[in-house]
Amino acid sequence: MTEASGLPAYFLRPGSSFVDFLADHDPSMFDRARHAQPVDVPHGTTIVASQFADGVVMAGDRRATMGNVIAQRDIEKVYPADEYSVVGIAGTAGLAVEMVRLFQTELEHFEKIEGTSLSLEGKANRLASFIRGNLGMAFQGLAVVPLFAGYDHAQEKGRIFSYDVTGGRYEEHDYHAVGSGSPFARGSLKKLYRVDQSDVDAVRVCLQALYDAADDDSATGGPDLTRGIFPVVYIVDAQGVRRLAEEDMQALVDQVVAQRYRRPDGPVADETGEAQS
Repeated sequence: MTEASGLPAYFLRPGSSFVDFLADHDPSMFDRARHAQPVDVPHGTTIVASQFADGVVMAGDRRATMGNVIAQRDIEKVYPADEYSVVGIAGTAGLAVEMVRLFQTELEHFEKIEGTSLSLEGKANRLASFIRGNLGMAFQGLAVVPLFAGYDHAQEKGRIFSYDVTGGRYEEHDYHAVGSGSPFARGSLKKLYRVDQSDVDAVRVCLQALYDAADDDSATGGPDLTRGIFPVVYIVDAQGVRRLAEEDMQALVDQVVAQRYRRPDGPVADETGEAQS
């Protein structure tokens, strides 16, 4: 206790990190992970992201699996981190959602204390430290591997960052995918991505990539037309983060499904790089 205020010292210690404050205030909240035992829990799968001329698009399927069982059909795996960035989760669903919430709080706390927001590089580095803090759980099979993207005002473009389970941070260019369906999604992204694509083109490319992933990976869910469950898609540009409206998403999904009736394996790119459906 401090004599002047009667508050513990960590309440008065300078710093803008909410996580550092929480570690001082209640270290047990972080120590619990070290004593966890392996359990069978829901896992989230495939997240894709693609840059376009003025920003970046991120999309995620809606399925969570637990072994060979579909644990949830409508889980949301892409979230706004703040006004100009988004994060998608793959891995242990419960831990990933909590990590995103803590990350959102961390960015908000920093902005309130410092009076300005972190740079996109700073946000990416801060998320890396969160993942590194989960390493003990990852060793027990409860890994969280997010995909982070946002608009960088300094460079005036959208950027994509991927991570490994140890917190290693890597900048990706043009497009990327994480999760169990990512090998199939990346193949689709490589085939359909164009440097000069618009935001709507980028959304279509991401939807096609998720469809291809669901076609070959049982843990990735495709669009569920009977239940009205579609991928979650966020667009990030200089104006900020916006989620694609449900009616717009349904219209684009209907187009993708109609194309698949004509060509079940999806569109192919011709010699000019244009997608042929």
